[in-house]
Amino acid sequence: MPSPEKTMPQHDEPQVSPTRRDEIAAAGSELIGGPVGRWARVGGSRLTPVRVVALVAIGMFALGMVQKIPCYDWAWFRGASSQYTHACYSDIPHLFLGRGFADGLVPYFDRLDGDMEYLEYPVLTGLFMQVAAWLTPHGGSVQHREQIYWMVNAGMLMICAAIIAVCVARTHRRRPWDGLLVALAPAFALTATINWDLLAVALTAAAMLMWSRGRALAFGILVGLATAAKLYPLLLLGPLLVLCWRAGRYREYGTAVLGAAGAWLAVNLPVMLLAPEGWKRFYTFSQERQVDFGSFWLIITQRTGESIEVGTVNTYATALMLLACAGIAGLALTAPRRPRFAQLAFLVVAAFVLTNKVYSPQYVLWLIPLAVLARPRWRDFLIWQACEVVYFLGIWMYLAYTTSGDKHQGLPPEGYQLAIAVHLLGTLYLCAVVVRDALMPERDVVRRDGSDDPSGGVLDRAPDVFVLAGAAHPPRPGAHSVQGSRVEWGTTGPAAG
Repeated sequence: MPSPEKTMPQHDEPQVSPTRRDEIAAAGSELIGGPVGRWARVGGSRLTPVRVVALVAIGMFALGMVQKIPCYDWAWFRGASSQYTHACYSDIPHLFLGRGFADGLVPYFDRLDGDMEYLEYPVLTGLFMQVAAWLTPHGGSVQHREQIYWMVNAGMLMICAAIIAVCVARTHRRRPWDGLLVALAPAFALTATINWDLLAVALTAAAMLMWSRGRALAFGILVGLATAAKLYPLLLLGPLLVLCWRAGRYREYGTAVLGAAGAWLAVNLPVMLLAPEGWKRFYTFSQERQVDFGSFWLIITQRTGESIEVGTVNTYATALMLLACAGIAGLALTAPRRPRFAQLAFLVVAAFVLTNKVYSPQYVLWLIPLAVLARPRWRDFLIWQACEVVYFLGIWMYLAYTTSGDKHQGLPPEGYQLAIAVHLLGTLYLCAVVVRDALMPERDVVRRDGSDDPSGGVLDRAPDVFVLAGAAHPPRPGAHSVQGSRVEWGTTGPAAG
C-alpha cells in the first residue's frame, strides 16, 4: 500500500510553463512579450494562473456572445436561413417559445402542443431552463422576451464556462496554464450558447477535479448530477472501472458509483414518479431519433440515397461503441504504464461522438476539457480545433443551402459531407496521439517531467495489481524528471494475468 506522500502530488513542486516546453505556446506568447524568462518571478502577482484563465474564459465567452449579435438583433426572428448564413443559430430563444416556457408551462408535467409532447431534455437541464424562464420578465413582446431569455441563459452559462476553465486549470496542480487551452478554444466560444451543454460539462470538469484530489464520493455525486443534465458523463465510469481494476482500487470505485447513483436518483426520482411520461421523453427521443447531422451515418445515407432504419442504426452504433470500449479497456490493461484517467476519459467520450447517429456542433464542448487534460499540447489541440471550426461553419452553410429554396445559397450536400469528414478525421487524429502517449508514456507531455497521473487521485503512483499480457513488462525507459532522476515507466507492483 503506497504512502500518501507517494500517491498525492506535492504542493511545493514548481509549475510547468508551457512557453518553455511548447513551441506553439512560445510563439503565441510573442503577442504579450514573449516566453516567460528563466528568472521570471512566477506567482508574485495577484493575477495567479487560475485567475488569468478564468478572466480569459469569460472574455472569450463574451466574444462568442458578440458573434451572435446578428441573430439577437433580427436573424432569429426574420426567416430561417438568415440565422444560418450568419452562423449564429441558437436553440435557446426558439425553445423558449417552442417548449412552453413563454406560456408558463411546467417541464415534464404539462403537455406541449405540436409533435413534441414533452420537453426532450434530462431533468437537471430542464430545471436550468426553467430557472432562466423564472428570471425572464413576463411583460413586453414575445421577441423581446426571447432575447432576454437568451441573455439570462448566457449569463448562467458564462458562470459554467468560468467553472470549467478553473477546474481544468486546477486538476493538474503543476500545469495550471493548460486551462488557457480551454479558455482560448475557438470552438468553445462559438458553440457555448447554442444549447445548455455547458451545465453538464461544468459538472463533469468539477468531478474530474474532485477525483484528482482523491475525493471519490464528491466525484461520484458530481458525475451523477452531470448525467442528470446530459447522458455522456456516465461514460467516465467505464474507463475508471478498468483503471481501478488494474490498480486494485475497488473501494474508491464503489464509493464513486454509489455517489453517482444516489445523486442521479435524487434529481430524477421525483419527476420519474410524479410525471413518468414527461420524464422518459428524453430517453425515448434519443432512441427514436433518426440519423441526423454530423454523423458518418448521414454521409452513408446521402451518398447511397437509401435511408437506414433507426433500429438498425441503434444496433450498429451500439456495437461499434462496445467494440471501441473493448479496445480502450485492452489499452488500459496492456499499456506499459497504466494510462492516465483523463486519457481514457477522452477516448471513451470521443468514441461515443464518433459512433453516434448525430453530432450537433455544441457536442465539441464535451470533449474540450477532457482533450486538454489528455493531451495538453498546443499544436495537436489547435489542429483539432481548426477541424471543429470547419464543421461549425459547414453545418450552418449546409442549413442555409437547404432553407434558401431555389436560390440554394450555401453549402451543398457534398460540401457538408466533406465538413463532416474533416470533423471525424480531426477527432480521430487527437485520439491517435492520445493512444500513442498511452503506449509510449515517454512521449506524454504530462509525464515528461516525472509525473504519473496528476488527475488520477488515488491512482496516481499506485502500484499495479492486475495487467494483461506481457506488454507491461519490462519497464520502459522514460524522460528525465525535473529533478534530473531517470523515470522508468512500467508496473511498480505485482502483476497478474
